[in-house]
Amino acid sequence: MKESKGNPLHLSSLNHISLICKSVEESSDFYQNVLGFIPVRRPGSLKFDGAWLFGHGIGIHLLQSEDPENMPKKSAINPKDNHISFQCESMGMVEKKLTEMGIDWVRQRVEEGGIFVDQLFFHDPDGFMIEICNCDNMPVVPLAGEMVRPCSRLNQLKQSPQTSQIQRLPVVQP
Repeated sequence: MKESKGNPLHLSSLNHISLICKSVEESSDFYQNVLGFIPVRRPGSLKFDGAWLFGHGIGIHLLQSEDPENMPKKSAINPKDNHISFQCESMGMVEKKLTEMGIDWVRQRVEEGGIFVDQLFFHDPDGFMIEICNCDNMPVVPLAGEMVRPCSRLNQLKQSPQTSQIQRLPVVQP
């Protein structure tokens, strides 16, 4: 494959992910009550059961399986499985809430050059992996080319509580 540089398709952002569900209702409840998504209007021209949710800057489209009884069920939480990751404000609070909700989770820690990233992994009702992390601790350093923006802008911008002004913080380089 020929090397691609820049943004050849002129993409602007991630819009949504689609997930096939055993039960749209059960999955919709999970994404709303565990992850804080809100239901949004779905086009009436779609002639199959599903739900659209939005939160944290992306959409989740839940699609009803045509054969829910034969969908594979994952039980082992494997951090190397396909997943979607969300940045959080407090890993301790996430651990506490997931435990209170009776959701099984696995914790993992990644270290690079003295910088630590904590990760929690758990499944949605259909076995799709969810990660919650404080990945903003880890700078995004490109291998070559243009600078890449980190998970959020908290590494670079921080609001001063005394002045309510934005202060630019240095980006840590490995």
